[in-house]
Amino acid sequence: MKTVLITGCSSGFGLETARIFLDRGWSVIATMRTPREDVLPASDHLRILPLDVTNQSSIERVVDAAGPIDVLVNNAGIGWLNALEGTPMDVIRETFETNTFGTMAMTQAILPHLREQGSGTIVNVTSSVTLKPLHLLSAYTASKAAVNAFTEVLALELEPFNVHVRIVLPGRAPDTSFGQNARARLQSGIPDAYAELAQRVFTSWQQDAGAVTHARDVAEAVWRAATDPTCPMRLPAGADAVALMTNR
Repeated sequence: MKTVLITGCSSGFGLETARIFLDRGWSVIATMRTPREDVLPASDHLRILPLDVTNQSSIERVVDAAGPIDVLVNNAGIGWLNALEGTPMDVIRETFETNTFGTMAMTQAILPHLREQGSGTIVNVTSSVTLKPLHLLSAYTASKAAVNAFTEVLALELEPFNVHVRIVLPGRAPDTSFGQNARARLQSGIPDAYAELAQRVFTSWQQDAGAVTHARDVAEAVWRAATDPTCPMRLPAGADAVALMTNR
């Protein structure tokens, strides 16, 4: 039985990914800041562990407790939307600490195990906003684009050790708690000079009846990235993300 360790499993993409791997016979280590036993069905093949990807001691405890794994899914992340002028530097640092440095730290901690066993896959969940510039997302996009670049170089480093690295790029997901809970936070403190632009952006979101991404789309993409050796390094997840990748 193979084992996957997934970060950010309390809701959304991470939770659905954990469900899929459990349903398909894998041993799952589901991590979250505050563990909740009620979000996943009880199983002998499931462990729920506390993890803060911005805390090195927390990362080391999880890696030690996990033991040998076959796949690491770096899914934990936070969002932010504002003009750069309205974004405090501590918010930018917080965004990078979770989205970028958290991914790098988790990867660095697990790499010796994957390298020594001579196999494994790392799947980094980023965002389709890295495929097309969008208003008010400079800090968030930068944190995810950095992971894309990191992943591409890491893949070259790990190729001699038979360790694969993939990127999953989800599209817009309004039906996840990430999207729902983020809106109030994302819209706070927009400078007056950008208020008209921000209102146009928010209105276009509300009126947009086009394709979106669902948690299941992302989970299926992660599954393919983890199990299909022929899949491309960059894998869009969701109809809107697929369209962006195609048009790009």
